[in-house]
Amino acid sequence: MMKKSIEKALSAHLNEELRSSYIYFAMTAFFESKNLNGMANWMRIQTEEELLHMKKFYDHIISRGGAVRFETIEAPQMTWKSPLAVFEAALKHEQHITGRIHALVDLAGKEKDHAAAAFLLWFVSEQVEEEANADDVVQRLRLAGDSPSTIFLIDKELAARTLPAPPAGE
Repeated sequence: MMKKSIEKALSAHLNEELRSSYIYFAMTAFFESKNLNGMANWMRIQTEEELLHMKKFYDHIISRGGAVRFETIEAPQMTWKSPLAVFEAALKHEQHITGRIHALVDLAGKEKDHAAAAFLLWFVSEQVEEEANADDVVQRLRLAGDSPSTIFLIDKELAARTLPAPPAGE
């Protein structure tokens, strides 16, 4: 059985993962409206990954006898001035999530909840990858500047992104 402080914090973060999915789906819609289907694909994959993260939190809470609490999620931003602005917002959001994961790790340590600490280590590593992936696209779009042909080339590359298979046993 987990402490209520851990249960509450993990449940709050579960809602952050749902919010993340909502944000990325809005970004997907933006890119689709601009006919940038590769970038839309990248964001759709991101949407699915965030839902998988939410499910991991859900399963962890339930498996330890906790209760999940769903919260209201505010509507996300729907328009941006450029593809670069969208990916900069995605990177900033991932940095926000990294901070939240680190705070959860700190709380698990303070509460001596070794099960939560072990569970959260996967997310610590995952956030390194999440930030690196978003930053990679940000850097390429910054190099592209206002070159439509380069933006379309990046769009085509991002169309190849696929949802990774979950590790065995998950």
